[in-house]
Amino acid sequence: MWAQHRVNKMIPFHKPYITIDEITEVLDSLRSGWITMGPKTIEFENRFKEYLGAKNAVSMNSCTACLHLALKAIGLQESDEVIVPTVTFTATAEVVTYFKATPVLVDVEADTFNIDASLIERKITKKTKAIMPVHFAGQLCDMDEICDIARNHKLLVIEDAAHAMPASYKDRKVGTIGDISCFSFYATKSLTTGEGGMATTENDEWADKMRVSRLHGISKDAWKRYTGEGSWYYEVETAGYKYNMTDIQAAMGLAQLRKIDWMWQRRKEIADSYTAAFVSRDDIEVPYVKADRESGWHLYVVKLNLDTLSIGRNQIIEELRKKGVMTSVHFIPLHKHPYYMTAFNYDTREFGVSESIYERIISLPIYPGMSNDDVGQVIYTVEDVLQRFRA
Repeated sequence: MWAQHRVNKMIPFHKPYITIDEITEVLDSLRSGWITMGPKTIEFENRFKEYLGAKNAVSMNSCTACLHLALKAIGLQESDEVIVPTVTFTATAEVVTYFKATPVLVDVEADTFNIDASLIERKITKKTKAIMPVHFAGQLCDMDEICDIARNHKLLVIEDAAHAMPASYKDRKVGTIGDISCFSFYATKSLTTGEGGMATTENDEWADKMRVSRLHGISKDAWKRYTGEGSWYYEVETAGYKYNMTDIQAAMGLAQLRKIDWMWQRRKEIADSYTAAFVSRDDIEVPYVKADRESGWHLYVVKLNLDTLSIGRNQIIEELRKKGVMTSVHFIPLHKHPYYMTAFNYDTREFGVSESIYERIISLPIYPGMSNDDVGQVIYTVEDVLQRFRA
């Protein structure tokens, strides 16, 4: 059915869905004079927590900052350990090292690429402080099992939800399940502010700690100093960081949040089209989503059956590029990177699933601005390349 879709343009791996809505909101901020953290930032936090049903939402300039301050809020110390999946972006483990603590890597499930909850307990020691599940591609991990393990061992759960907006798990929205959830608003994410992040939590004390730490550790939000509520006087309560969001970023976030459900629905439609086209093929495996959850569809990651092909994954990526379809790989497992290998001496034999997955995965374009013709071109090109390089 896709034979008519010959290559006629370059399909990027991702393109942010920016319209007049975001432009209008940003211009409003510029005209108002509030360009750093101010009323739009606070409004964005309020709208975000209302959307998810969370008690607190604390904005920052990246998801990495959110993960860092989440660990600071729960009191992570030097020599503590945090359990992390090996299939994730470096930021997840990187923030653990900020405290001179140790990221303890766990292998993932072969079907979802999420952390394998059945392997977590064997990695828990007296030094373990928290479990940090990563909701790969937008599908939530087995949160009931993970939270049960955490409770039984008196640990905390910090969710890396960078991919997961606006996913759900057993009718519960992401951001309302773990102790603290951290979201990314990077340019490629489901909701973007260019750069940015948000931490949600039901714990008021942790939220207050993150609010103070995100802006140099001062006792009051800087923007209040220039309103009727504020004063020139402030106190530094802790050694903080320059992690605050700006009103320009928040303006984009407000516009994006208003259409988050439509953008998710469009990504889901694209995912459904890909799955319908590829599900019966023997040379490619489509993503698997468990029945009790809804993926945010941040990524659409396929696995190649290399036994049916005459070339490897890297060559397939290059052939797709030549034909106008840009792709990516998510992720090179952490235990394969020189820094983590050297610093923590991980045993690669513990990550057999991740090793196998890494050699086979390709992330296809999936973003709301894709037209049906764009989707058709991706499908036609993938099928054409796979057919040309049958073993």
